[in-house]
Amino acid sequence: MDAAVARSNAVRRVNFLVAVLLVWSTAIVYKLVSIQVFQHQKYLASARKQQEIRIDLPAIRGSIFDRNGHPLALSVSVDSVSINPLNVPNASVAAELLAQNLNLDQRDLYEKIKWCRTNKRGFLVIKHKLTYMESERLRSLPVNWIDFTTESQRHYPGGQIAAHVIGGVYKKEQGAAGIEKGMDAVLRGTGGTVRMLTDVKRHGIDSRVETPSQPGNSLQLTIDERIQFVAEREIQAAVAKHHCRSGSVVVMNPYNGEILALANYPTYDPNTQPKQGDNPMSRFDLGVSVPFEPGSIFKVMTLSAALETTKLKPSTMIATGNGALALPGRVVHDTRAHGTISMEEVLVESSNIGAIKIGAEVGREKMFEYVRRFGFGQRSGIPLPAESGGLLRKLDHWGTTSLASISMGQEISTTSIQLARACAVIANGGLLVKPKLVLKRGDTPEPTEQPVRIIRPETAITMRRMMENVVVSPHGTGHQYCRLAGYTSGGKTGSAQIFDTKTRHYTHSYNASFMGFAPVTNPAVIVMVTLNGTTGVAGFGGPSAGPVFNAVATEALRILDVPKDLPENLPAPDDTQIAANNANDLPIAGLDGDRSILEEDPTANPANLAAAAWPQDPQGPAGNLVAGAPPSPPAYEGPVVPDFRGKTVREVVQESSESGLPVLVAGTGIAQAQSPQPGTPLTTGTRVRVQFRR
Repeated sequence: MDAAVARSNAVRRVNFLVAVLLVWSTAIVYKLVSIQVFQHQKYLASARKQQEIRIDLPAIRGSIFDRNGHPLALSVSVDSVSINPLNVPNASVAAELLAQNLNLDQRDLYEKIKWCRTNKRGFLVIKHKLTYMESERLRSLPVNWIDFTTESQRHYPGGQIAAHVIGGVYKKEQGAAGIEKGMDAVLRGTGGTVRMLTDVKRHGIDSRVETPSQPGNSLQLTIDERIQFVAEREIQAAVAKHHCRSGSVVVMNPYNGEILALANYPTYDPNTQPKQGDNPMSRFDLGVSVPFEPGSIFKVMTLSAALETTKLKPSTMIATGNGALALPGRVVHDTRAHGTISMEEVLVESSNIGAIKIGAEVGREKMFEYVRRFGFGQRSGIPLPAESGGLLRKLDHWGTTSLASISMGQEISTTSIQLARACAVIANGGLLVKPKLVLKRGDTPEPTEQPVRIIRPETAITMRRMMENVVVSPHGTGHQYCRLAGYTSGGKTGSAQIFDTKTRHYTHSYNASFMGFAPVTNPAVIVMVTLNGTTGVAGFGGPSAGPVFNAVATEALRILDVPKDLPENLPAPDDTQIAANNANDLPIAGLDGDRSILEEDPTANPANLAAAAWPQDPQGPAGNLVAGAPPSPPAYEGPVVPDFRGKTVREVVQESSESGLPVLVAGTGIAQAQSPQPGTPLTTGTRVRVQFRR
């Protein structure tokens, strides 16, 4: 009995143990199946989270080149440093080592490491984008808790060259200004990801690319780095010489709108980040973003509208009276009484009263229409951020004297890029082009927008000839400063006194400008120069902006290998003549600061030239033009060129006027040279050039 009971108890215990083992093994199997099968992804993700690091793989930003392939912006690889604070043996020592080698605040770094250790944070970025020396110093340290990662950094090889065109980037290489911002979507590409397998100390063991990055497209700009360098050099020198606030230069191809140079001063180095104490104007793209009153330079548009819409011709006589014109609420002045002068002389001598009377012939509606046609009051579409459209008030907002003001360049604000675009209309035969800054996106050429005809070809050619006289005529405001060695040129000066909005008076500070082209017959370049805040007689458009035009245009024509169309051995203008012109070159507004209006007087030595009338084409230069065809040259009597050598300016001008010979004179004193030579038969359309010297 006892044995049977004992056997039964033993069986029960065995069965119990078997049951327990069965339940236990079943639970284990269930757990294993649950972990390995049903919750596999969950635990795999948890394991990967502990063993792998997901790293963003930034896209390499596209490079930027000039039109000749010279690099303007590149992305280079640099080191960034991070640590795992949980693996740092001593937070104080780590903070000291890192701070000394990376020029960081030791106490601040120690607090960050301590906080991460307290909060079980296993990753801390110490510094992004180390310099080469910083990276080398850290790599030489005998520690194994410093981690390095590779990042991309934007580098601008030319430093300040074309800084306002290129712009810059933020820390994450997103466009911050210039073309970097304007075409950020094209340049930045698409980022990817990398998964890195790490050991217990979070050191990398292996990695794999999860999503590949797509690099950004490169851009080839229309900018010519050589012309850009010259433009920046000359505008910086002019700003320093004339003690003005700022300046800008635009160099453009008049036929397709390609911007060969766009320079501003003050400027900056895009390789450096902005810091306190920097000139706030240094990062403004003045030529694109900052409008100003153009002043007399705008008379080109006034006369163009008149040639298009009225019966006025360059030879039409305009009565400017005694040099004063009363308007409601103010009086407009010329600096001297021009009397009755031709329309061409209104432009050459920059007569305010003449421009107002010509504008009155055009009328409000047509003036507004043609100002809009030339692109004013609207953005040009250049792919740069913060472009200003300037200010052109709607016609129903014009006041009683608005037509008069706009005719001579007031009550309207423009940018340098708008004026360069308007000048291109004259140079290319009447077509409004869209400024172009990008030649290629990657290997794909950027399309050129079709230009729009806004004035007749004959109007443009006539204006081109009149603008040439601004430079070659001794009466011209650009005569002493804008004549190029070996090239014909034309243009227009402007010297607009800056209006103070607080006192509502014009100040003694000027916006001095010159827009011009060369050569005259087939212009290759447009150069627009603006200096903001010049003072004194030397700060007027001719003496301040003219030399910048001269230097930049000369170098641009040389770089572009444009054939010369003038002999290079013509004597330079006389210094006495230059001084006389400087003394008479007055700006738009009155020097007394009131709302009376003055204008630059370009007359060269009035004592010698008061009785001399600049010869005009008796038939009118636009009298027999046909749309789409070049103008027929005027016919003149007198087949043989007389000998002008040894005669005075007055004698030459008087003789040429009596005989009807078209003569261009340069300098003062006695005639020293002439072309064509005496006795040469004068062909139709040819003008005699006479050079004077004391």
